[in-house]
Amino acid sequence: MDKKKMDACLRLIADGDNDALASLYCNTKNGIYAFLYSYYRNKWDTENATQSVYLKIKQYAHTYKNGTDARAWMFQVARNFALNDLKRINRERSMEDSVLEHLGGKTEIPTLEVFDALNNALDSVEREIVILHVLWGYKHREIANLLSMPLGTVTSKYKTSLKKMKEYLKEDRK
Repeated sequence: MDKKKMDACLRLIADGDNDALASLYCNTKNGIYAFLYSYYRNKWDTENATQSVYLKIKQYAHTYKNGTDARAWMFQVARNFALNDLKRINRERSMEDSVLEHLGGKTEIPTLEVFDALNNALDSVEREIVILHVLWGYKHREIANLLSMPLGTVTSKYKTSLKKMKEYLKEDRK
């Protein structure tokens, strides 16, 4: 697809034309896929990211300046998406590692099970305390101040939360 057609497609996409998006996708998906593969290095994540990038292109097509390099603009959208997505993935992995460390280092527990335990075994206050301590690194005293709770309550709820999560994970693995 040449530059003029890409410009025209982006203008139409900005106006809500889904056929233009389909045309742009069909003509540029291989290049975007190859570009994203260099970030993700696996087929599954790259395919998901490619689809997401075209949704971002649709969302932000109105910001594209006509007559500039549409291909470069699209690659910048893809790059920004990949970097943000990989940061999110690393944060989740970091949280998983931290939670597992606090649960006794059981590294064989998959990420989804840890998040499942956080969401299903704990109430909202307990979940908040665990996330503030494990993920954000707040000390119990700081959490007590943030949540306007006595220090003993925060410490007790934290210990109880870890026990609940361990029990939930034991039951879930049976």
